[in-house]
Amino acid sequence: MKKRGQIGSRFIVFIVGLLVMTLGVVLLILADLGATPWDVLHVGLYYQFGLTIGSWSIIIGFAILALSSIILKEFPKMGTFLNMVLFGLFVDFYFMLPFMQTPSSLTGKIMMFICGIITCCYGMGIYISAQFGAGPRDSLMIALTSKTGWKVAHARLCMEIVVLLIGWQLGGPVFWGTIIIGISIGPIAGIALPQCQKVTDRFLVKMKAKNAVTAINDKDRGVS
Repeated sequence: MKKRGQIGSRFIVFIVGLLVMTLGVVLLILADLGATPWDVLHVGLYYQFGLTIGSWSIIIGFAILALSSIILKEFPKMGTFLNMVLFGLFVDFYFMLPFMQTPSSLTGKIMMFICGIITCCYGMGIYISAQFGAGPRDSLMIALTSKTGWKVAHARLCMEIVVLLIGWQLGGPVFWGTIIIGISIGPIAGIALPQCQKVTDRFLVKMKAKNAVTAINDKDRGVS
């Protein structure tokens, strides 16, 4: 289903998806069993230079977008900027909640870690289904594949290895969970994406029908 128009409805889906995905990211960081390569970098920068994890996510996002723009010679879409800024703000919002704490037991950490992976994948599926703009890291991946001829998987792997090594040197949280994330994110996201797309498509159809009925009722009442 091609989604044209319905900006308001798609924006709602986009925001919900980012809120869910960033919750998953924060759960993974707080579980303290290893984070995603990009979050290893963000946390490492936070440890070394201060600011907040969300702030570093935004700063790195701007740098990535600038590099992608130079490679592709085109300006990023507005949705990409929104993705980058809101992602960082939402991450910091969750970290400010007093009940968001690292569990004291290993069992609690493992449960939080598993919830984090699943939440992150489904949040990704929701925000992608809105088709409101790719994130800055996806933009760089696209730029690299277009200029080098590499396969998407190879470009993504190279990016994440470099980022992971830098984040590790900065003291970011690299542990066995980092390996599990790398292995599991793809398969779980592969299940989540089509499910989320179906739900989003149904939601957009219902919203379109509801808006059409509202427009007809307004016309009948003489509302301009």
